[in-house]
Order: sequence, then structure tokens, then C-alpha cells
Amino acid sequence: MTETASRSTTTGLGHKGPSFLMALPAVVFFGIFALIPLVGVVVISFMEWNVLGSPSWVGLSNWQAVLFDRPFTWTALGLTITFVVGSYLFQAPVALLLGVFMAGQQRYRALLGVLYFLPLLFSSVAVGLTFQSLFSPNYGLSAALPFDWLPNDWLANSDLVMWVMIFVVGWCFVPFHGLLYQAGVRQIPQSMYEAATIDGAGRLRKFFSITLPQLRYTIITSSTLMLVGSLTYFDLIYVLTGGQPADAVRILPLDMYVTGFASYNLGYASVIAVILVAIGLTLSLLLNVLSGSSKMDSDKAGA
Repeated sequence: MTETASRSTTTGLGHKGPSFLMALPAVVFFGIFALIPLVGVVVISFMEWNVLGSPSWVGLSNWQAVLFDRPFTWTALGLTITFVVGSYLFQAPVALLLGVFMAGQQRYRALLGVLYFLPLLFSSVAVGLTFQSLFSPNYGLSAALPFDWLPNDWLANSDLVMWVMIFVVGWCFVPFHGLLYQAGVRQIPQSMYEAATIDGAGRLRKFFSITLPQLRYTIITSSTLMLVGSLTYFDLIYVLTGGQPADAVRILPLDMYVTGFASYNLGYASVIAVILVAIGLTLSLLLNVLSGSSKMDSDKAGA
């Protein structure tokens, strides 16, 4: 009885987990480089500032202009949604299949895994310039390959350039998500596959009945990173297209840059930045609630 009471007292007065002080450096870092700049952007969104002069308070005028008097804001939002959804539909299945493939124990898969990971090591500017050359009408794919059905100028076609960007961005970031899935697959107990083999299950049945359910939390994490990350892609799109032709890929991050640093209107650009942050936070919280990730249990439960 005394031991139980002592344990209860210790649990009540002591810490149930690691001390908050261990997280303090990360919290300070996050506050300095994330929260303080975010507060600054929110404040600037209520000001008129052309970079050169001094900012002046205008209240909600910037918000009204961006949301109601500037039709392109909604066009950019539509392009952003198309880009986010298209990127996810391309990256998610490819990364999943690639990760499952690389999780095999054969040596050639390990070698291919290293090669598949290389795109993630290249800078966005280098990738952008390389694909700009590949899609050039003068010496790119269209000029090098004897196929008449290939488009002549991939980046100048307003109907095609969005899908080209989705492919290029996917080429860059699929390796990262494939690595997440590779690690997740290697955590699945082999005894589950052995039992399924004894029961006569084939590869497809094992994939849909064992692999996918066991990867549910990896899928949640990867999906969140894909969807929220797609809201922030800027450098690669800017290097490849600059938003052209006809602003066909001028998604919100690129629109924010052009508005703030090409049109010298930091008030409007700050409003767009706050909108992006709000969309990203809402999307993250929605995925967290719908997936039930706050109630995660071990994937190996019952194994």
C-alpha cells in the first residue's frame, strides 16, 4: 500500500516524460526563425509598402484589394489547387511503389535505391536549368527524338506547362517519400508475410492486406508533407518558367514573389503569404483529424 502510494505521488509530482527543457532549444529556434517572421508578415499585410519608402498603415485595404478587387488571386488559388492535387496524385503512388521495391534485400535494389535518391541531392536551380534544356524546342527532346507527336515547346504551351511542372517537381521529391516508405516496409515483421504465404496469399494479396495497412501512418506522414509542401514550391517553377506562359503556372508562392519583389507591393504580397500559411495550417490540421494520427498505436500491435 505504501509502495503504491509512493509511486502514485511520484507520478503525480514528477514528470511523465522528458523534461520540457530538452525541447527548449528547438522552441527558441522555431520562435526566432518562424513565429517572429510570421508576426512581421501579418503586420506588413496591414500596411502599404513599396520597399523603397517607409511603410504606412492602411488597415484592411490590402486584404480587401487582394481578396475582392484582384481577380487573379482566385486564379492563382485555382492553379495552386490543381498543382497540389496533381503533384499528390503523381507522387504518392510512385513513391509508394518505389519504396516497396527498394525495401527488398537484393543487392541490385540497394544500388538502384542509391541512384533513385540522387535527384534529391541536386539543387533546384540545377534541376531547373537541366530540364529547361531538355524541353527546349531547339536542342531538347523534341529536336533529338524522331517522334512527330512530341510537343515542340513544352514550356511555352499553356495547356501543357502545368503537367510538365508536376512531373519535374515529382521527379525531384519522389525519392524522399520513397525513402520514407522503404523504411516503413522494413519495419513490418516478416512473420506476417510468412504466415500469409502459408495461407496461400500471392504478392498482390500480401501488398493490399499486409503492406498497405501496416504503412498507414507512413502514408499519413508522407501525404501531409506532400500536400503542405506543394503549397511552398517556388524556386524550381521560377527557374523553369517564371510563371509563363500567360501566367499558366503562377501559383500563390510565385504570385507572392512577383507581387512583392517585381511589382514592389509588399503589402499585397504579405496578404498572399498569410493566406498560404492559413491554407497550410488548415490542411495539416484536417489531415491530422481525419487520419486519427493523434491516436496512433504501434503498427506492430497484434503482430
